[in-house]
Amino acid sequence: MPLAAVRSCNNQPCPVDCQLAAWSGWSKCSAECGGGVTQRLREVNLAMKYGGKPCGATSQAKACNAQACEKDCDLSPWTKWSSCSKDCDGGTQKRQKFIKKVALGAGKCAGAWSLDRLEYKACNMKRCELEAGAAALTCNRTEDIVLLIDGSGSLGQQGWDAEIKAAKTFVKAFSGSSANANMAVILYSGPRTWGGVFKCFAKNTKKVDREKVCAIKTVTHFTEDLKKVDSLITGLTWPRGSTLTSLALLTAKAEMALGRKNAKGNVIVFTDGRPLSFRKTQIASDMVRKSARLIWVPVTRYAPLKYIKKWATRRWQENVVQVKTFKDLEDPQTITRIVANLCPKEDPKVRFERK
Repeated sequence: MPLAAVRSCNNQPCPVDCQLAAWSGWSKCSAECGGGVTQRLREVNLAMKYGGKPCGATSQAKACNAQACEKDCDLSPWTKWSSCSKDCDGGTQKRQKFIKKVALGAGKCAGAWSLDRLEYKACNMKRCELEAGAAALTCNRTEDIVLLIDGSGSLGQQGWDAEIKAAKTFVKAFSGSSANANMAVILYSGPRTWGGVFKCFAKNTKKVDREKVCAIKTVTHFTEDLKKVDSLITGLTWPRGSTLTSLALLTAKAEMALGRKNAKGNVIVFTDGRPLSFRKTQIASDMVRKSARLIWVPVTRYAPLKYIKKWATRRWQENVVQVKTFKDLEDPQTITRIVANLCPKEDPKVRFERK
């Protein structure tokens, strides 16, 4: 008789617990503002079998960036006051704030020319002192200058004579032994008929003689021989045409391409009144300002000062020298005002620009 017996038991498979990998990092928020969702995942390395411990959650999510989408920009503190833009005759210093963080959504941010971001204050409100024997203030900085002389018929003989005298005084202001000016001169007027005007602005102007048809004459290209410039201005003949200011400005812009790389570009415009086209003059002024500082010297009450302030380089207060009469134009003090704007002894950290 057998004393023991053996039989199989628990033949079912052993339970296998689920095994999960480590959590991944949180994903980028689905929205930058207004409430988004970020999530993280983990993979199943070994699935549960035979009644083992089941897997936990393989994904998690949470809210993020709940702040409102409308947020104003953050501005930097005020910078230090810049150096004065002029040595005399009343200049300006400026300080400004820069954008540290841009505005979000419908948030607001003051413009670059807003009083919240840009401030000016007056400086050097003293009269300019002239060197012994000098008729006007002199300049010895490295400057490239294109001088535009108005030759329109509205000047009258007195106006033409005054303009030539003023131009010669201006040239002498840069003729000192230590001066480093490079100067070009353009005499501008315009056709006496609208047919001539249309020719000057035709699509194909290659065959148009700008001097004969358009009365735009390049008296001299850039030169450092200012005695030659003075002599050429003396010998100019009054064209007595219309006022094609826009084409004169475009000619000045083309001349600036011939300037020196290390010199600051400047375009000085003498004008006695209204240009033929305000719109074209605005467009041409915008183009000139991209490569040079544009200074206007309007004479008489007929000059459209409201528009000239927009055509000049900003700030217009230092780029528009208003003159009431031709007698005032030929006064050396007027040239001193122009040179004071153009040529401080120290390079000011005041930026001149347009919007």
